[in-house]
Amino acid sequence: MSSTPLPGIGVRYDLTTREQRRLSVVAHRDGSRTLSAYQDDDPDACALSVRLTSGEAATLIDAMMPQHHSSSLLSTTELGLVAERIELAATSYWNGRVLGETRMRTETGVSIVAVLRRAEAIPSPGPDFRLAGGDTLIVIGTREGVDAAASILGRD
Repeated sequence: MSSTPLPGIGVRYDLTTREQRRLSVVAHRDGSRTLSAYQDDDPDACALSVRLTSGEAATLIDAMMPQHHSSSLLSTTELGLVAERIELAATSYWNGRVLGETRMRTETGVSIVAVLRRAEAIPSPGPDFRLAGGDTLIVIGTREGVDAAASILGRD
């Protein structure tokens, strides 16, 4: 992998795969990304170019390197459980309130195993943990319970 600064634009990262395919990603200053693949017979001719928002790029990264495929983690689907991320909107009723007020475990049977806030992960938040808009809650429970939790946390 090599990188090239693109003044006023961002940084371009170039990769040649084991199969000698050329790929590049331009990381734009606004957080978006452009993914490009080049033709086999002409390495300067672009065969595909896709512009992704920062959120789409993050989703693609998650799909390419899913943590749930780690052999050291339990396969929750085999156990009848699901683990999901639920984002708390800035306008949420729960913004500024403590986690215990949600009565999440009592109402849904779901456990909140972590909260992601900006670049920080807070594992096993207690009932006195104060929620903030933009938090992403990592929840685990039955499909029905997780759906109910998303409904409760989506309250405006």
